[in-house]
Amino acid sequence: MSGAARAGPARLAALALLACSLWPARADNASQEYYTALINVTVQEPGRGAPLTFRIDRGRYGLDSPKAEVRGQVLAPLPLHGVADHLGCDPQTRFLVPPNIKQWIALLQRGNCTFKEKISRAAFHNAVAVVIYNNKSKEEPVTMTHPGTGDIVAVMITELRGKDILSYLEKNISVQMAIAVGARMPPKSFSRGSLVFVSISFIVLMIISSAWLIFYFIQKIRYTNARDRNQRRLGDAAKKAISKLTTRTVKKGDKETDPDFDHCAVCIESYKQNDVVRVLPCKHVFHKSCVDPWLSEHCTCPMCKLNILKALGIVPNLPCTDNVALDMERLTRTQAVNRRSALADLANDNALGLEPLRASGISPLPQDGELTPRTGEISIAVTKEWFIIASFGLLSALTLCYMIIRATASLNANEVEWF
Repeated sequence: MSGAARAGPARLAALALLACSLWPARADNASQEYYTALINVTVQEPGRGAPLTFRIDRGRYGLDSPKAEVRGQVLAPLPLHGVADHLGCDPQTRFLVPPNIKQWIALLQRGNCTFKEKISRAAFHNAVAVVIYNNKSKEEPVTMTHPGTGDIVAVMITELRGKDILSYLEKNISVQMAIAVGARMPPKSFSRGSLVFVSISFIVLMIISSAWLIFYFIQKIRYTNARDRNQRRLGDAAKKAISKLTTRTVKKGDKETDPDFDHCAVCIESYKQNDVVRVLPCKHVFHKSCVDPWLSEHCTCPMCKLNILKALGIVPNLPCTDNVALDMERLTRTQAVNRRSALADLANDNALGLEPLRASGISPLPQDGELTPRTGEISIAVTKEWFIIASFGLLSALTLCYMIIRATASLNANEVEWF
């Protein structure tokens, strides 16, 4: 697997984490501190002696509103074209302010236009404050954002309380309101339910990660043990093969002393009288001191790459490699090819004079299942490790992103709203 292919899932995981970290940034910026508003409402019904008073504790100052106390009579917009106007979004919105009233508070409903438009329109008619009630009965007041509205106080209350006040105004009953600054509320952290969800999700992810790592290392240990067994048996087989090879001493007049005879392919030196040489089954000749270490490590002819284990009928189904530390992927990929080509290779050995080996009753394809690791035992190839790890990292990043999104959803109570 190429480096680019391995880097692909890792880059996806990094991008997923980056996108995940940017998404909740808006919610984190939105979850700012706010101030509660304590609102006392006094209703003076005609024919009733004592006025009716009630308190609203769940009001919330706007983000750009002065945190100041204010009091005055509550007024709703006049009807437009015979239809009640509760929103205050129309440019023709008007308020009927009695001549004897110096300070008054506009009561408007949320929706249809921005908070800034509503507040600015009320400020244009000299309201000292604007109380906006929510348009969703089950939703708490939110922190309104209305930059550029000046010194006018802006407060949001629940829909239920807003409609209670509106019902008195529609009956032409005088309503007085006093707004006082309540407690300063810091940004809320995750809710309890979100915290439980995140905790459970991390525990599940940890269990999955631990199980995968345990499985991976078990497979790795099994692979290492199988490789070590192959190394030992390959070394033993190479020693056995070397002991069966012919050696002789070069004498005067032998063809090896001829200047035109090939040099030793290992040390690149010519043969001299009394040199001890080893003759391989392919009839190639080398210095014994040169070729023995080579055969112990590679078990192939340095010139023609003949597998001496196959040639001598020793473990023909175990491939020789350029390194004793067998590469698992090469081993698994070449097993099938070696088995298919074993008969053809041994058939071609007629030119090497190996017919006596066949006649001796040695099987050309002995089955020695312990010499090579079974694919059922080693299911994770070394070249695929990075892909698996990167893919798991991407899955973990997406899972973490999902958990953060779910957790930040609990911050809706602190969200800053524009309309």
